[in-house]
Amino acid sequence: MPTISLFYGIIIYMYYFDNKEHKMPHIHANYAEYDAVISIPEGEVINGEMPNSKLKLIKAWVEIHQEDLMANWKLAVEGQQPHKIEPLR
Repeated sequence: MPTISLFYGIIIYMYYFDNKEHKMPHIHANYAEYDAVISIPEGEVINGEMPNSKLKLIKAWVEIHQEDLMANWKLAVEGQQPHKIEPLR
């Protein structure tokens, strides 16, 4: 599970070959005891939970980095290392 970004205590990562269960481009986010699967490009929670204040930050980050995230998604589902993406500042 390569970490692709880290900001405000939120860890964003993608799994390799992770296109079977959710069937759509997505990221995984972890904050404290919360874990969520979040769609790209919508930024909607597909599975899990995330505090609303942190979800707003994640959605903003997803919107800013949609192209990079989609490129990383293609790499990850092919089993290749996704690139790091700038954190939200």
